[in-house]
Amino acid sequence: MTSTEMIPLLDLAAQNGPMRDELRAAFDRVLDSNAFILGSEVDAFEKEIAAYLGVDHAIGVSSGTDALLLALMALDIGPGAEVITTPFTFFATVGCIVRAGAKPVFVDIDPVTFNMNVGQVETAITDKTRAIMPVHLFGQACAMDELLAVCKRLKLRLIEDAAQAIGARDGDRAVGTRGDFGCFSFFPSKNLGAFGDAGLLTTNDDALAKKARLLRTHGASPKYIHGLVGANFRIDALQAALLRVKLPYLDAWTQARRDNAEAYSRIFSTSGLQSPHLVVPQRAQPSHIYNQYVIRTDQRDALKAHLQSQGIGCEVYYPLPMHLQECFDNLGHQAGDFPESERAANESLALPIFPELGAERLQRVADTVTAFLSTLPSQ
Repeated sequence: MTSTEMIPLLDLAAQNGPMRDELRAAFDRVLDSNAFILGSEVDAFEKEIAAYLGVDHAIGVSSGTDALLLALMALDIGPGAEVITTPFTFFATVGCIVRAGAKPVFVDIDPVTFNMNVGQVETAITDKTRAIMPVHLFGQACAMDELLAVCKRLKLRLIEDAAQAIGARDGDRAVGTRGDFGCFSFFPSKNLGAFGDAGLLTTNDDALAKKARLLRTHGASPKYIHGLVGANFRIDALQAALLRVKLPYLDAWTQARRDNAEAYSRIFSTSGLQSPHLVVPQRAQPSHIYNQYVIRTDQRDALKAHLQSQGIGCEVYYPLPMHLQECFDNLGHQAGDFPESERAANESLALPIFPELGAERLQRVADTVTAFLSTLPSQ
């Protein structure tokens, strides 16, 4: 590798290439079947991923966003209800609450984990609160025991946004299996990525699973007879077939991400750089799956520009927290309301962490980061 070779943030060609024959066979199988909506491929995928997660019901859906919306619909959370969540997340978390007609109520994040500060949750609860929606951000499990205790005591619903965290565990349980519903995304950039949009809804509640499956297909049972107003939330058979090929590789890919994260942190620990110049992500739970490896630095924008000038992929997740987004102005928030989320938005930068990165390219990324930050004064 030359010092000018591009290092992408994610290299899907490196991952999918070795599986080309398996993926092609799955594609041909669906093509030959001419069964493209639900059917045997979806049934098989749902059984396989339910077994992987250790959950009673896995329901393939059209996207991680639709998994969140479907969970809210199945729990009858709508106008007049409040849902407690985090402002430091991808738009879909909050957007789906609003689309369901409910009101998002924010609590700030823990600056170490980027996850919801569970110690602030009870102060946000009102008589309109119907659910709590934690996000297992960047692949690290949120502190679920405390949230489950609150929900049990106050009879609230719990929806896990596990879009970035498939395979992460909270103690001995997979994330997405402890709340009323777990919501996963198979967007191509996820650790288990589809070839387009796809998602998953999980639950251990038989009645909720039955209702969610009904809502997934326009609320119709039998066909053309509608007991509920649902929507088209179905996963494509082709996506299910391709995900079945990739699922057996997931644990190995996850371990490679963890190994890369440990290598980065070892290198950075010897750089002499400390906060606020460089803060490495902390592995609060051993099962962190590192969908992203997100550092913090007071030189974020300058570092990002430098890395990009050197052909190194990086990305800001997320540059503006949800409470400051224009489309949520009606919530009445302003800068300073959730300071840790705002600070994270100004300091965070994701570095390449994909399984196929390799030691040489990882070393180049780390060296470029430390060399640049070592020469800059603090702002």
